[in-house]
Amino acid sequence: MSDLGTRLRAAGRRLTPQRQQVLAAVEELGHATPEQIVEAVSTEGETPMALSTVYRSLEALQDLGLVSHTHVDHRVPSYHLTSHATHIHVVCRQCGSVGEAPIAVAEEFVARLDSSLGFEADVTHAAIHGLCRTCRKQS
Repeated sequence: MSDLGTRLRAAGRRLTPQRQQVLAAVEELGHATPEQIVEAVSTEGETPMALSTVYRSLEALQDLGLVSHTHVDHRVPSYHLTSHATHIHVVCRQCGSVGEAPIAVAEEFVARLDSSLGFEADVTHAAIHGLCRTCRKQS
């Protein structure tokens, strides 16, 4: 985060305390929705940070390539540090558990999309939905 101010200014943006707080919260939480970030940066007794401020901060941090998001479900995206985008999310549609699989699991699939369609896939952006081992055993 030490060069965050320099990167923001180079992109024509300012380093605000809110952006610093949002980035620190994302780093601490690992994966977080904007609502979880509001909760993480709120100090007891003070007015919580506005959700719109969190979204604007996330947008600025995303533009700089520091933060990205994944659609784990069909509601709100989950934000994480870009350096954390090293896996694919797998979500059980029965119990709702969220797991992680290494990107290497999808290498053949990504290569086939590229060779057949010329499409470069980003498998870290979305989640794969299905049934976890436990739920499959119960079915």
